[in-house]
Amino acid sequence: MRQTILITGASSGIGKATAIHFYKHGWNVIATMRSPEKDTEFSKLENVQLAKLDVLDVSSIEQAIKNGIAKFGKIDVLVNNAGYGAYGPLESFPRENIIRQFNTNVIGLMDVTKAIIPHFRQNKEGAIVNISSIGGQMTFALGTLYHGTKFAVEGISESLHYEMKELGVKVKIVEPGFIATDFGGRSFDFQAGDIKEYQPLIGALMKQWQNPNNIVSPPSLVAEVIFNAVNDGTNQLRYRAGDDAKLILDSRKQMTDIEFFEMMNKQLGK
Repeated sequence: MRQTILITGASSGIGKATAIHFYKHGWNVIATMRSPEKDTEFSKLENVQLAKLDVLDVSSIEQAIKNGIAKFGKIDVLVNNAGYGAYGPLESFPRENIIRQFNTNVIGLMDVTKAIIPHFRQNKEGAIVNISSIGGQMTFALGTLYHGTKFAVEGISESLHYEMKELGVKVKIVEPGFIATDFGGRSFDFQAGDIKEYQPLIGALMKQWQNPNNIVSPPSLVAEVIFNAVNDGTNQLRYRAGDDAKLILDSRKQMTDIEFFEMMNKQLGK
């Protein structure tokens, strides 16, 4: 019997790559996105259900889950992938942008998770995969909002795994490094502002991000890590995705705060 996966934010990047990867491995896929009417690929595939799901709209979450169960009979895995990054000096962000960042990356993730738990509880099995980031274990300059959300995802996931274990449900965290996605485009909210004191730091960070020597992995690599996490049969919680993720997180773990900050500042030319 085919297993079924529901993925949020499946219109591009990691979400799309994950949907394709699981489909190719014989899974039923519920590919959810805010504007499914714009899709030109998934609607042509058998065993793929397109669904409208906006993590800021609880009714759309509940409907997508309900329709998915109606079509495939059961959902085995949830991948909470939808999200975006807000970067810039904290005082440059309007309050509504701050709220939107946390509502999307944190509250939305919890709303989707909460909505599917009763189904998993009834089945006494399932898996929840939350897409975090290396930015859920360490920080870059100007990422107060983004890192705040990803640190929250890490804590939510780690604590959730205790109660989900009682239901036979596994919780997994995937931590990608730099990935070649639209994160720097429509999935990116950068507020540089016009406060002169921050401009040197902003310039240094932009230069660092544009370094051609940066290790950048394709979304398909993250999809493979997600697939392995779901199918490895272990209770492992965290999975790194990308050589840079392994290198940076190992460094963060081995260094003191002062040592790590000095290394990061050196990269910024500080």
